[in-house]
Amino acid sequence: MLAIDVKDLRKEFNVQKNREGVKGAMLDLFRREYTKVRAVKDISFQIPKGEICGYIGENGAGKSTTIKMLTGILVPTSGDIRVNGFVPYQEREKFVRGIGVVFGQRSQLWWDIGVIESFQLLRKVYRVPEAEFKKRLDELVERLQLQDLLNRPVRKLSLGQRMRCELVASLLHNPSIVFLDEPTIGLDIVVKTEIREFLKQMNQRYETTILLTTHDLQDIEALCSRVIMLDDGRIIYDGGLDELKAKWGKGREVHFQFAAPFQLEQLQFLTAGLEVAWSIENEYTAKVWIPLEVNVSDVLSRVVGTTEITDIKIIETNTDDIVREIYKSGSAEESKLHLLGEEKVSNV
Repeated sequence: MLAIDVKDLRKEFNVQKNREGVKGAMLDLFRREYTKVRAVKDISFQIPKGEICGYIGENGAGKSTTIKMLTGILVPTSGDIRVNGFVPYQEREKFVRGIGVVFGQRSQLWWDIGVIESFQLLRKVYRVPEAEFKKRLDELVERLQLQDLLNRPVRKLSLGQRMRCELVASLLHNPSIVFLDEPTIGLDIVVKTEIREFLKQMNQRYETTILLTTHDLQDIEALCSRVIMLDDGRIIYDGGLDELKAKWGKGREVHFQFAAPFQLEQLQFLTAGLEVAWSIENEYTAKVWIPLEVNVSDVLSRVVGTTEITDIKIIETNTDDIVREIYKSGSAEESKLHLLGEEKVSNV
């Protein structure tokens, strides 16, 4: 069963052009000129029920615009959206009962009243029965350790405390789909880890579908089995994290610490015929770069069997490094052109 079904989704904005100088400003008062900006360009994807999917891209790629259309805040220029079987912008009242939303830089809590009062107001908004609300609230408060925060005004909470409360607010009505837009922005590593563990457990227990947009790719590594990458309003990658690393990753690095001093030539001789690159840290430590087409085990078997080693560390290229390299090297543009070529072929 599909939780989210998007076909040929497009969003265009009319942006005012400001002319220069006093004369230009006067002209703008009486006759404004606009330029059309296409933020999301005919994207299509499907997310099954119970999946945690990462939605990533640079600033201005179209991530937040997509989320706002999926949650019914914005109306698409064209295309078709189904979320839980509803068209978000047409069936608002029924639709919102099945979704939860957390915008990391915007609050859904009332600033000057106690946290528990905000939760009670949201219970009425979502029409959650009192008994069901109490059971759900007790579970969430215990899991996220909010007992001491319930009677504090929201304005007196730290950022980490507020984000935990925002999560509870989005889950009080037990939604089947949760949209998280930068939920860990500005948080320290301890709070980030707590939130990631909570989201994983919630997904496993309730099969809650989660669409996560973030610039912190450690969130993606920790939570997502699938990632959709956006560039300039188009999807340039949609698949698993392992496939992303296999497609764009460049290899692995292995660090060796030896029991006795060694020579660089000795290590190069041991791995002759393998396309690897050695570098020396000092007379006891060295590292070797191994491309994806070479098996790490082949390198290790040649080195470990002939020299005494006190420590080995294998470092995989992480998702953060890969995504940064994609945008820096222009691979995103190459992938986009490849996808456009496929679209033209399919339309012939």
